[in-house]
Amino acid sequence: MMHSGYIWGLLLFLSLTSGWVKAQQSNYTRPVFHCGGDLVTDSGFVGSEGFPSVYKPNSKCTWRITVPEGNVVTLSFRIFDLEADSQCRYDYLDVYNGHSNLVQKLGRFCGTFRPGALISTTNTMMLEMATDGETQSRGFVAYFSGTKPYVNDEQSCGGKMTKSQGEIKTPNWPEKKYPPGTSCSWLITVEPDMVIQVNFDKFVLEADSYCRFDYVAFFNGGEKDDSRLIGRYCGDQLPLPVLSSGNVLLVQFVSDLSVTSDGFLARYTSIPRGSQSATHPGVPAQPLIPTTTKIQPPPLKPTERPRPVKPTRSRGQGTTSQDRRVTVPRPNGKRPVAQNPLCAKACKRDGTIKTSFCSSEFVITGKVSSLSAGPRGTLLINISLIKAYKAGRLTITQVGETMAVKLVSQCKKCPLLRRGGSFIIMGQVDEEGRGTLQPGAFTAPYKAPHHKLLMNINNLPC
Repeated sequence: MMHSGYIWGLLLFLSLTSGWVKAQQSNYTRPVFHCGGDLVTDSGFVGSEGFPSVYKPNSKCTWRITVPEGNVVTLSFRIFDLEADSQCRYDYLDVYNGHSNLVQKLGRFCGTFRPGALISTTNTMMLEMATDGETQSRGFVAYFSGTKPYVNDEQSCGGKMTKSQGEIKTPNWPEKKYPPGTSCSWLITVEPDMVIQVNFDKFVLEADSYCRFDYVAFFNGGEKDDSRLIGRYCGDQLPLPVLSSGNVLLVQFVSDLSVTSDGFLARYTSIPRGSQSATHPGVPAQPLIPTTTKIQPPPLKPTERPRPVKPTRSRGQGTTSQDRRVTVPRPNGKRPVAQNPLCAKACKRDGTIKTSFCSSEFVITGKVSSLSAGPRGTLLINISLIKAYKAGRLTITQVGETMAVKLVSQCKKCPLLRRGGSFIIMGQVDEEGRGTLQPGAFTAPYKAPHHKLLMNINNLPC
């Protein structure tokens, strides 16, 4: 009896298992991802060609997402694995706020950092993925869905705002916490000769080092692709005022389906372009260094002389004009010595950290990601931001998982910066939004305890 009972039970188990497997096979089919396409549906998945196999080299794929009218597109990444580069030069994914690369670019991404949720302001979104001939990875998979902009009986969030001043706030403010799964977009437009300044009264969002879950993001620009990300904010630290570079500002608030918080209340005003009213322009969202440390900041020391850095060249390209160095001999056969009058004086800082902070248009801390020779003896510097204390008109872009800025030093060897090092950097901003460094500009090696010192200076009147 025991033996026949065992056999009968085993047959029953196999029968049930077989039925379950057949049911799974009939109800589930792994999606096949192609190189681009038009995705017109309420929701679905989008992924790199051939995922989960590695993506193809030397390819460019474009996906156009369209959800029903009256909805916005929410894009949430599930897996992300592209070739890593600090400037996303080789393999990258661009996400646009519409069906064209002439509209706002919501971000460029690469590496293995999974981006946070992205939303459009209409029912369309476009993804463009480009790869070079080397180093392929698994690619990406993301889930998109059409969601209604938040509206209830009492209030809505988002919309077009054309008044010279107004307020933006999270849904349910101030009675209760904002709801989960919310997306709101405000497009603020003021007079052409004005810029927009946003000041926060209250601010409490779910905290995350990279603001991937609940956040508010600010973009310069309007319908054209001049909308650069100013900053993405979360946590409970009140952001410094945000200042646009022009008369159009896009504000986006996103909450995921989990933790919610009190939210924020902010007010915007329009001020004349070039006005000095905004003393603390937008700060990009970065993992903040805790300010509770009791370690006293070490004294700031002059930067050490770096090792010579060879000019870098992009992969897949030949020698550039910056790589070629031609020396024209003098009639007497001696090699000419080019002198930059800016570099003639001794390399030393002008002023103290406090006076330099007040006199500089931008004050940042960051890691030097690259150094290369520029025109007329200048040095081009790319910085991965740690934190911005003043940004002014400095152009800040999102590169992969980090924020980045471009600097131009008028003298190659002064101030002294080395690739891979972290520094405090202060300077001015040119008409193209690049930071400029004169020989006397304030720079110093950056250590974590300096954050508290800079925050204290930032809170003092100049």
